[in-house]
Amino acid sequence: MIKKIKFAENLRNLRRGAGITQKQLAGVLEIDQRTVSAWENEICEPSFALLAKLCEFFGETFDSILT
Repeated sequence: MIKKIKFAENLRNLRRGAGITQKQLAGVLEIDQRTVSAWENEICEPSFALLAKLCEFFGETFDSILT
């Protein structure tokens, strides 16, 4: 069974649930806010390294943040 990747939606929900802005999350990851916006708008996806940082920050697994 193939799971649909819902990264953008999951990231947005996690970020909002944590009560932080895109700019704040970008600061934690040491990237530009526009990058976080692009992820949430399905324009692009993070590198494996940044995905790992996101999982660590939110206390999530790769599977849970991607599907």
